[in-house]
Amino acid sequence: MPREYLKKATLTSKSDASETKKIVREILDDIEAGGDAKALEYAAKFDQYDGEIILSPEAIEAAAALVPDKLRRDIQFAHDNVRRFAQAQLSTVADFEIEVVPGLIAGQKAIPVSGAGCYVPGGRYSHIASAIMTVTTAKVAGCKNIVACSPPRPGVGVAPAIIYAAHVCGADKILAMGGVQGVAAMTFGLFGLPKANILVGPGNQFVAEAKRMLFGRVGIDMIAGPTDSLILADASADPMIVATDLVGQAEHGYNSPVWLVTDDRPLAEEVMRLVPLLIDDLPEVNRDNATAAWRDYAEVILCADREEMAACSDDYAPEHLTVQADDLEWWLDRLSCYGSLFLGEETTVAFGDKASGTNHVLPTSGAASYTGGLSVHKYMKIVTWQRATREGAKPVAEATARIARLEGMEGHARTADIRLQKYFPGENFDLSADG
Repeated sequence: MPREYLKKATLTSKSDASETKKIVREILDDIEAGGDAKALEYAAKFDQYDGEIILSPEAIEAAAALVPDKLRRDIQFAHDNVRRFAQAQLSTVADFEIEVVPGLIAGQKAIPVSGAGCYVPGGRYSHIASAIMTVTTAKVAGCKNIVACSPPRPGVGVAPAIIYAAHVCGADKILAMGGVQGVAAMTFGLFGLPKANILVGPGNQFVAEAKRMLFGRVGIDMIAGPTDSLILADASADPMIVATDLVGQAEHGYNSPVWLVTDDRPLAEEVMRLVPLLIDDLPEVNRDNATAAWRDYAEVILCADREEMAACSDDYAPEHLTVQADDLEWWLDRLSCYGSLFLGEETTVAFGDKASGTNHVLPTSGAASYTGGLSVHKYMKIVTWQRATREGAKPVAEATARIARLEGMEGHARTADIRLQKYFPGENFDLSADG
């Protein structure tokens, strides 16, 4: 049977961003031209903060003293898990060399970028976990200069737990500045900071747009949209847990899509009954987002069987993908498009978001069809090198000269010719394009 939408989204997360682009372009241009002073001007306007911009060791120590011991232990636990997973990822990147033909050796070398700019949201929610995810992976990758940037609250500053997490995870500098101005400061090397080679971390639409505009002059982890989550569930799933997980992700934002894909109509109907009740039970600050996300962006899709469910999921390519169904190994082997996969009721997206070790900076808006999330690999440049003996260069030079002439690139061909003439004087080579 065709997919049946028991609930269909009335809006999509891809909206007209023309006004955002205009605002971000103006701010970036102003700050690049005006430097520190202009960045401070925007900080005063948007952050409503006039305190210390680059936090001193004393300020970091004072913030750390405000973090309760239990939270310190939780931050350390999460940091250890993320670090261990990142170290395992790093071990999969290896330098190597190979003798391509006799006398010609080529190789690969992984080199970490020097400067990483890690943006840590701190508006409605203090994203402690984002500091852990971005700074830890940069540190494990071997970045020499790591800047953590987070928006300060008016008259207060950056949340102490964010400061503590960034410091524990290895940030070299902590920048108390939010939004486009914070991203610009890291990119342009303001306030004595080293220029970032890569910008990572989640943020609002202005931060995301700034990263998109700056991509090319710096690297970025990805162009992010609103967070999204999909649950695959069959008749064996617990509808209360499914509903709770959907609500847990809907609270991210008013435009955060959540999707349920199932082959069991009674489960779908029970989840649809439960979700509004669970949303109503949230604190008000969370309730508004979840209400709008469920009302406008959520979908519940009924499929014929698990193969159709898997195909539907791959079409959506969700940022977070949860499987609450029998035969988890089948799903692990079959599914191919997701940012991070959560197999079984015993794990959930929130575990990955906060403390289990896998990274929570993930591709959104279908980007999981072509890329994965943040990892140590994002901070690594995979470069190549080669060297050759004169005998090893001989067949390569002959082929290069002929191919280059066929392409009409005579200058290229002559760089091969001159080597053949020098290394093998007196030998005749047929280096014409039609030879």
